[in-house]
Amino acid sequence: MSDITRLETGARMSEAVVYNGLIFLAGQIGAPGTSVREQTEAALAEVDRLLAAAGSDKTRILSAQIWLADIADFAEMNAVWDAWVAPGHTPARATGESKLAAPDYKVEVIVVAAAK
Repeated sequence: MSDITRLETGARMSEAVVYNGLIFLAGQIGAPGTSVREQTEAALAEVDRLLAAAGSDKTRILSAQIWLADIADFAEMNAVWDAWVAPGHTPARATGESKLAAPDYKVEVIVVAAAK
């Protein structure tokens, strides 16, 4: 049976869990109160950082879920995503509108990736 590795584990959650060749990231966010662009850039930087800590990178992302507090911000978020995502390695992706953990959060990114 495969071992479970947890990264940046706290009392409530881990930022990443590695199991059976897969890396599951917790929802990544940016600084509350900043723009959708800034929050998306920060969230994706955290995705990069956590995947590197787990020994992988964004070319290995299998799926992504993106939650927006207001779907009207879809184009602004997509502009950042399109500049960040690795060409030829785009994951399966879903984007939806949802009330996030606090009113000043505008975007949350959740990914599952393959380990290297």
